[in-house]
Amino acid sequence: MKRGHAMDLGFETIGNATLICHDHGPVLVTDPWTDGSAYFGSWTLSHEIPAAQRAAIQACPYVWLSHGHPDHLSMESLDVLRARTLLVPNHFGNRMRDDLREQGFNVHVLVDRVWTQLSPRIRVMCLPDVNQDAVLLVDMDGRLLVNLNDAGDRGAGRFVRKVVSGYQESYLLALSGYGDADMMNFFTEDGQRIAPHAAAKTPVGRTIARQAEFYGARYFIPFSSMHKYQRADSRWASEYTTRLEDYGRGFESRTCSLLPAFIRHDFIRGQTERIQPPERVLHPVDPKAFGDDWSEPLDADEVKTLTTYFLGVEHLGRTLDFLRFRVGGREHVVAFQKRRFHRGITFEVPRGSLMTAVRYQVFDDLLIGNFMKTTLHGDFGAGRLYPDFSPYVAKYADNGQARTRNELRTYFADYRRRDPLGFLRAQVETHCVRPLQTQSAELLRTLLPQDSRGFRAAKETFWRVRRALL
Repeated sequence: MKRGHAMDLGFETIGNATLICHDHGPVLVTDPWTDGSAYFGSWTLSHEIPAAQRAAIQACPYVWLSHGHPDHLSMESLDVLRARTLLVPNHFGNRMRDDLREQGFNVHVLVDRVWTQLSPRIRVMCLPDVNQDAVLLVDMDGRLLVNLNDAGDRGAGRFVRKVVSGYQESYLLALSGYGDADMMNFFTEDGQRIAPHAAAKTPVGRTIARQAEFYGARYFIPFSSMHKYQRADSRWASEYTTRLEDYGRGFESRTCSLLPAFIRHDFIRGQTERIQPPERVLHPVDPKAFGDDWSEPLDADEVKTLTTYFLGVEHLGRTLDFLRFRVGGREHVVAFQKRRFHRGITFEVPRGSLMTAVRYQVFDDLLIGNFMKTTLHGDFGAGRLYPDFSPYVAKYADNGQARTRNELRTYFADYRRRDPLGFLRAQVETHCVRPLQTQSAELLRTLLPQDSRGFRAAKETFWRVRRALL
């Protein structure tokens, strides 16, 4: 691609979840994943980062990081940005702040829901949530960008809608697609892979149109979804990734317009220019290239480390009977109960990534990588690992450093204090709305074709009810 004209005031979107904001030159970049892979080599970028955008990223004095997932916080990509100021959300536990400072970075924690001026015409507001994700609002001389990335609505939706309503020109950038990142690699007890929810391939455009209308945004930009699978043992998931042409399928809205995923938008000239980076052509990579040999067993010390890690998450002992790990052809059981083994989880996973995840407290990276095999035993309901396993291990314990009942009490009290009504709405979303959405969607798919008028009417009704509740 040719280098575009210099922008006086505007923004660019590129990569996975990278937004570049300009005010007389580059000022702010978000979640710059430009180099390297993510999730133990499972993910790579779907498209190249052109030289013009790479240069703009490196020229930004400010770098905002939404959360700790490696497709958003890429240490390899941050290495060339060491002289910049990293802006991070004010999360309980301050893990991002502390880890980055230990690596020698200059880190500034943004105050919740307070505008911070970065340049004469750019100011930002950060909204952290109880799941250790965050939203960034960017005011660009009276235009609003809502960088939702992976955060979704965990209580702040009503606040964001109120802010959006004060702007005539607003842009929503949010995770969208078929849902391959959240589907996980589930198997039945007799060893058959379970078709993931992403296999339904619900037209993406319909979902993002409703999401944009929910927030009241004037424009939607596909975001935080641009990856491909490259490990040989996770390539099966490639069938469920979202292509650029898929985002427009089913998009219909009277109040919102859909923009391309990769753009340069110049506010002064009133022009939107499509960026057309080359798409990456991939070949399967042996997991051994990323330190994973499926035949390697755990040694005795590693079994102790694994057991200590999971026994330390007290909530698991109240909701599960056991965890079983199959590593290198051997089984290791972490027992929470002594007499009954009715409800538990089996993880089949290579030694290298398992022990890295445990030692560095990033177990979510295994779940998202889609090469670890997961089998549920007993009744888990439609949510499967959510809400009793994934949040308590990956969000509250690993990132929030809250493992015991008392630590969790303090953790939740902190987020409740910040926004009592928003926290309550987040609990309604987690324990009522999302389970109902999952169960209803599964039932509807068995009763109605996805392109039928009845299915679409049901989805519209759900979004109206959700907006009223939250």
